[in-house]
Amino acid sequence: MRVIAHRTIVEYGKQHANAKTSLDSWYRTTKAAKWKDFKDMKKTFNSADYVGNQRYVFDIKGNDYRLVGKILFAQQIIYIRFIGTHGEYDKIDCSTI
Repeated sequence: MRVIAHRTIVEYGKQHANAKTSLDSWYRTTKAAKWKDFKDMKKTFNSADYVGNQRYVFDIKGNDYRLVGKILFAQQIIYIRFIGTHGEYDKIDCSTI
């Protein structure tokens, strides 16, 4: 998968040092993946959820953080739409972000 934009992950990791290792792990795993569909992705990230409008939610660092990505499986692209704490996530509409 092509992750757009890695810079978002790096910057968030700089601001939230306790999330950095988990975000880096998520990035490396996702970049190496060749998912064909959501079912395929669930084999890698069992806790991931589909929330509509091509948006998927990933638990980061034991669900302390959430990452929302828009995934285009056919094009092998994931757009980072949101990274935040669980509390921040609860305040957004992740299907439209």
